[in-house]
Order: sequence, then structure tokens, then C-alpha cells
Amino acid sequence: MHTELREKHEIYDYLRHSKKFPVMWCAGCGIGIVLGAIIRAIDRMGLDRDRVAMVSGIGCTGRMPVYVDFNTMHTTHGRALAFATGLKLARPDMYVLVVMGDGDALAIGGNHFIHAARRNMDLTAIVVNNNIYGMTGGQYSPTTPLHMRATTAPYGNIEPPFPLCELAKAAGASFVARSTVYHATELDRLIEQAIARRGFSVVEAVSYCHTTYGRLNRLGAAVDMMRWLKENSVTLAQAEKMSPEERETKIVRGILLDREGPGYVDLYDEIIRQAKAAENG
Repeated sequence: MHTELREKHEIYDYLRHSKKFPVMWCAGCGIGIVLGAIIRAIDRMGLDRDRVAMVSGIGCTGRMPVYVDFNTMHTTHGRALAFATGLKLARPDMYVLVVMGDGDALAIGGNHFIHAARRNMDLTAIVVNNNIYGMTGGQYSPTTPLHMRATTAPYGNIEPPFPLCELAKAAGASFVARSTVYHATELDRLIEQAIARRGFSVVEAVSYCHTTYGRLNRLGAAVDMMRWLKENSVTLAQAEKMSPEERETKIVRGILLDREGPGYVDLYDEIIRQAKAAENG
């Protein structure tokens, strides 16, 4: 059976089989789909797994590195980008992926997110946005939509949500894209392009939490929430034909920004060269 799985699924070869399976995520959760998309992207690129590092913080998404056979680092809440920055500067030859949930990336980790984009650090940030703190009890997060319920917002959230991709674009990222866990093949293609791009790359993977968020807001089971992603998302080309009012209610998928710009790692290497030249001169 194991041989058959290896022949059919490249994902099998990238997993740490000594870890506890099935995974800790709830049945039907979209995080496993994101993990599969990452593995397919890396496999298609033919990357040496010893040159791939996956860094995470705390939360449901933060458990992702436990299961994959890469170099992995499970850090403190909100600090994944800070640890990843140090890793990238020490090992610029590595492909460093930072996987975070919306709370991890934009609440306690919000300043790290902004400044990683400002520096244009050569990192790939993959943010699984399920609009809630799923692991710790269903508190509202920086991306919880207005008026939606959470355990800390029993009468509805009154704080406007952070537009994750717009924030990344404004702060200085090189590559910004968005897809959903329903559009799994599209998602892995965007992740592949993000990894290949020099500078700070961001992929927002729009997911759902049917266990807390869905239950609190009576949105149905995982299948219902997956169907909602299908029916309420549009490609960038489709969105351009819509009025601003129509676009506001849709999840817009695709590459939202792709630009060249000096990256921090390259600039840092140049400083080192100048310092060495001055010392030897």
C-alpha cells in the first residue's frame, strides 16, 4: 500500500511519518489543503528539501511544519517572520517559507509583517486566513468580517477587518497573490510563483473554520463553507468587469502585485562587501 501511495502521490514522500497521524486539524479543515499545495509547488520546482525551511508561529496553521520533512522551526506567537529573517540572513541560499494564520500574522505579528514587507526580505509568507482564532477558542481576529460573531464578539464584530493583501502591497512586498482552499490547483501555482520571486512574497490562502467560526455564525459544515468560497470568489479578470459595490462582496483571486525591487538580502550582502573592502583598503 505504501509503495502505491508513493507512486501516486508526491505528497507522501514529503511527510514525516514518525509524527502522529491523522493530523491534529479538524476533519474538513482547509489547512491540510494548503499544506498539499505547498508540497506540490516545491515538488514541481524540483527543490532540494534540505534547502527548504518552513517556519511557523502558534495556532492551527502553526502546526504545519510538524508534518513535513523540511528544515522546520516552530516559534513563538507572532514571531515567525522575525525568526525567518534571521535564518535567511544566516543562510541566504535557503528557500524560507513562513506559514501563519491571520491572527498570528496580523495581530501580535502585525509589525513584523509590515517591516518584512518594507525591507523586502527574501521570504515567502503564506497566510491561511480563516477569519478567526481557531485553536484557542474562537476569538475574533484582525480579519474577522464586520458583524460576524466570535466567542469574544457574541453580538458581532465591530472592528473593520485588515485587508491583508492591500497591507502587503502598501508596505513594499514584491509579490502578492490570493486564492482559496477550494481552488487548490490555482493555489499551488501561486505558491510556486511566490517561492520563485526574489523579495518578500505573500500568498493569502482564504480558508474557513467550520468548528468555531462556522458554528457560531451558523454557516453550516465544512462542505457548505467550501461551497461558499467557490460561489463567492472571482478571478482578477472577472473582478475588473464588476462595479466597486459588486467587488466588495467577492474574494478576488489571482496575482495582485508582481514587481521587481531591491531585496534586503542583496542589499545586506553589498554592505558586507563594502565593509570588507574598506577594512582591506
